[in-house]
Amino acid sequence: MDRPVTLPVLMYHSVSTVDSPLAVPAERLCEQLGALAAAGYGLVGLTEALRRKEKEPDAPIVAVTFDDGYLDFLTAGLDVLRDVGATATLYVSVGHTGPGAPPMASSALFGPLLSWHQVREVAAAGVEIGNHSLIHHPLDVLRPAVLDKEIRDSRDRLEQEISAAVPSFAYPHGYHSARVRETVARHGHENACEVGRRLYDGRGGRFAVPRLFVHSGVDTVAAVRTGEPGLGPALKRVARPGWRAARWIALHGLGRTLT
Repeated sequence: MDRPVTLPVLMYHSVSTVDSPLAVPAERLCEQLGALAAAGYGLVGLTEALRRKEKEPDAPIVAVTFDDGYLDFLTAGLDVLRDVGATATLYVSVGHTGPGAPPMASSALFGPLLSWHQVREVAAAGVEIGNHSLIHHPLDVLRPAVLDKEIRDSRDRLEQEISAAVPSFAYPHGYHSARVRETVARHGHENACEVGRRLYDGRGGRFAVPRLFVHSGVDTVAAVRTGEPGLGPALKRVARPGWRAARWIALHGLGRTLT
């Protein structure tokens, strides 16, 4: 890109009244996205937002993303997007989708995931379908062959199911490394997002796009202009290498997955 780009990217999960930081009621989602639309922001999926920003760095755009692919995105979230004139990117965990697939742990709290038929219905409604790996576990502590299979097979299955390209990837739990980013890029993705809790400014590249976690009580318009308040995001970045080492030891030494 010829000019610096600042892009706010919102991260959501379940559209429900479940008592969890990862759930947003439909009314609150409508309030947040409606406030952004009223402030003049275009609300689109991540790949479209990055492409628009490349052409028009000053364009008022916010990328909207949803992780995991819960059924409530179809039954509640999609109506909100239509009402406020928005689109989004929905990241699907391929290995947890379809008959006989092992459930995602969070489904016990947030309810079932979309079926493949429902994923196609969401795609037909104009929502970008993104890749959220095969199994929803941290990728940065996997051995190379397992990592390669997770990313390659999930993208191949998604493209087969929706008959469309899948350029975007979201790292499960937000964890990634140089090896993970290289593998995601090598298997044909154009961009990938973490958690980050700050504005995307291009410094980390398109395979480490940070997102904002806009929870209750946060001024959404202010957040997309300045990023999340507080020292939490910076402290988490500093602690990342040590926490990765601890998770590697837990997985390969104790057989436990820490998130």
